[in-house]
Amino acid sequence: MSEHLQKYAHIPLKQLNNRVWRTYEGGALIDRWKKTTTETDGSFPEEWIMSAVTARGNNRPDDEGLSLIATEEGEIPLKDLINSNLELYLGKELADKFGTTGVLIKMLDSKERLTVQVHPDKEYAKTVFNSEFGKTESWYVLNTREIDGEKSVVYMGFKKHVTRDEWKKHFEDQNIEGMLNCLHKIEVKAGDAFMIYGGVPHAIGSGCFLMEVQEPTDYTMRVEKTTPNGLKIGPELIHQGVGEEKMLECFHYDNYTLEEALTEWKIIPEVLESSDEFTFRTLFNKKHTNCFGLNELLLNGKHTVKSGASFYVAVIYSGDGVLICEGKEYEYTQGDEIFISAAISEITYVSKTESKILLCYPPN
Repeated sequence: MSEHLQKYAHIPLKQLNNRVWRTYEGGALIDRWKKTTTETDGSFPEEWIMSAVTARGNNRPDDEGLSLIATEEGEIPLKDLINSNLELYLGKELADKFGTTGVLIKMLDSKERLTVQVHPDKEYAKTVFNSEFGKTESWYVLNTREIDGEKSVVYMGFKKHVTRDEWKKHFEDQNIEGMLNCLHKIEVKAGDAFMIYGGVPHAIGSGCFLMEVQEPTDYTMRVEKTTPNGLKIGPELIHQGVGEEKMLECFHYDNYTLEEALTEWKIIPEVLESSDEFTFRTLFNKKHTNCFGLNELLLNGKHTVKSGASFYVAVIYSGDGVLICEGKEYEYTQGDEIFISAAISEITYVSKTESKILLCYPPN
């Protein structure tokens, strides 16, 4: 199947920019990261990275969200490259188990607070959506900005007093302040990292620029029928077509003190290796989830990363340099998003300027 596409599995593959429409505004800090001349907030506040998943939403392009790779033959969807030889691109275990990447990566920049929402856990996703994947996700805060004098915050988890009946009443009354008061409000700064498991209520506040590594679906259940910016949200984006009662079943109604919530979901990065030339840290790994992983390479020199038995994705947050792959050099620079297939056993990263490289992994 498409045998000529298999040659691309042996080189690092750079993705074209892939901005996606959402119900909230933002994106200026993505422009800054990409070194775009104008830094503009608008309706495309997310960059989807190495995506084989289409975005959900009425009246949107059919292929919105799908990643394109620049090749000598022109632009080719990443999905087509992977499907040309699943084992070669993904690795045998992932190919046999999922037949797809098993992960979705986003850069997200919020000018306004996102709606209060929840994502399905695996059991709910299987039962309700007939999906192998729920939408457990992780947040790694890369930068923040004050919007209208407000500091960057996130909301997550039900406080101790919250009951399902109280939550349902706030939803029926569209009591937004009541809903927000049910959740823990946490001020964030660059470097903070959180796990958001399926079933946990949450909202990202204004002024947050973060990387989100997640299960590869776009299932979001929302309890606000109007966004903070005044956009009316249709039923399909509230309950994904399953109805309001079934939507409310997606929430886990566990209660937490603030200290318990931070213990449960705030992650402290660990250093795996370091030298004068690099620091290699892990953020999200099998201690937290088997759905995905995220490591960080802080580089001022060179370091070799072995791929293991599956693909990974290198996102260049800052810096520039070269990748040495099978004896050839490939340049990298800030804003690049690079797919490294399972066929590549190792890559040596060599920085020209100090670099921060985020390495995203599929389910382990």
